[in-house]
Amino acid sequence: MTLPAVQFSEDQAEAWDRLAEVLRAAGVDPDDGTLSPDAPGKPSVLAVIGKAGSGKTMLLARLTQALTEAGVDIVSGDYEGRKRKDRRTLAILAPTNKAASVLRNRGVPATTIHRILYTPVYDPEYERIAEWLAGQGDRPQIEGLTDLALDRAKAFYDTVKSIPGALAAAGLRGSDFIRGWKRREEPLDIGFVDESSMLDERQFDDLREIFPTLVLFGDPAQLAPVGQSGKMVFEQLSEGRKLILHRIHRQAEDNPILDLAHALADPDLTFDAFERRVEDAARRDDRVQMAQRVEAALMARSPVLVWRNATRIRLIQAFRAAYGAPADELLPGEPLICDGIELPLQHRKKRIDLEARGLIKGAQVIYLGPGKRPGFSRLHVIGAEDPQLSAASIIKIEQPDDEDPFIPFAARMGAAFLHGAAVTIHKAQGSQWETVQVFAPDLYAAAQSGRNEAGLPLWKRLAYVAITRAEHRLLWVVRNRLARPTEPLGIADLPSGPAPLALEAE
Repeated sequence: MTLPAVQFSEDQAEAWDRLAEVLRAAGVDPDDGTLSPDAPGKPSVLAVIGKAGSGKTMLLARLTQALTEAGVDIVSGDYEGRKRKDRRTLAILAPTNKAASVLRNRGVPATTIHRILYTPVYDPEYERIAEWLAGQGDRPQIEGLTDLALDRAKAFYDTVKSIPGALAAAGLRGSDFIRGWKRREEPLDIGFVDESSMLDERQFDDLREIFPTLVLFGDPAQLAPVGQSGKMVFEQLSEGRKLILHRIHRQAEDNPILDLAHALADPDLTFDAFERRVEDAARRDDRVQMAQRVEAALMARSPVLVWRNATRIRLIQAFRAAYGAPADELLPGEPLICDGIELPLQHRKKRIDLEARGLIKGAQVIYLGPGKRPGFSRLHVIGAEDPQLSAASIIKIEQPDDEDPFIPFAARMGAAFLHGAAVTIHKAQGSQWETVQVFAPDLYAAAQSGRNEAGLPLWKRLAYVAITRAEHRLLWVVRNRLARPTEPLGIADLPSGPAPLALEAE
């Protein structure tokens, strides 16, 4: 990871100095690039807190680069070398696949929390290949694997430090070598957690068990996890453990989307006044648009964001009707959201396997078609490093004014899915899309309700989270209408990969 030189702002420099002090106590000096294997330090948790555009991700990336150059090993979830006395480790984590992929797209080797909590048990042949690629073993001789294939793998790894990527270059898949999963028993050293506003107490406790030095990166203006009374885990830290970034760097780029998000901090701003700001921004910049209808074509890959479940269900039904989806089956290309794994306790290993491969609750998935066995679906997991798989599925299509969802087909047990053409703003946290549609009538309803969360009007928190999901373009939808698509639904836009791996959950 090579990043251009950048000048820290004053608040970033203060945060860097404080973090460097803690890291030095843990035996890693990001300033002079040295490490001390025999200096574990005391357990420490810090939080870097700032709103969108304050430079949290840039600071995380710079720290990652400095620690890598100092010789710290990155634990990415795809492979871990043998434990050595002089080894120091760093894991960069996110709560969801999509959030991890956002970091990876910015050059930060992130993985999900789940892939660190549970470690794979590999076939010995995989261990031999991985150790050789990492410079910790001799060149292996593997039956069926030619010297040319090994050379391709080595050439790839020397450029991109990814074991799965190197195996793919050799025509193999890392997941084919996984024989099972186990709960991590030994701790690591340093953990950086992005999107930490999404963490619940249980995840926070798990992370503190694994990482003596833990740094949370979070946005206090987002929505807290459901069931935590509007509180985020980093709010329980003492003031000396919170490093606050005040300056909004990306405003210097004249980003109208971020300008709108930060305008919500004005305590006197009303919903009507905010919509006038959106109108003004749309007149000045085509990155913001006052849309008169929801675009069905965008919903296939970028869900429309809503507040109320009733709105979500109505929009999903309108989406399916616009594409002519039959009531008793799914069309290839329909988006889904993983709603959890429905397996009894005796199938715990299969649950871990599914989750470790990306089917954690909240994962965004594209339906590719039926599997080879009844009740199985071929799926593309958005943001997963190895996205295509086949799994026993229970797919639920919710109906307006009907408590029981329609289930077009289902295995007896497996991964459960809801439709993903529209999602609540709560579920959208941690994700970003090129273009985002926000259903404004729902936010108006939240404003009319007069509800507050953690001392702020709920509509402002909802609007802030929804707006900051947009990477480049924001559509503020003001009418309860849907624009029909001009092309049929399909999967040609998805990156192709190796043949899907069947994950039997029966």
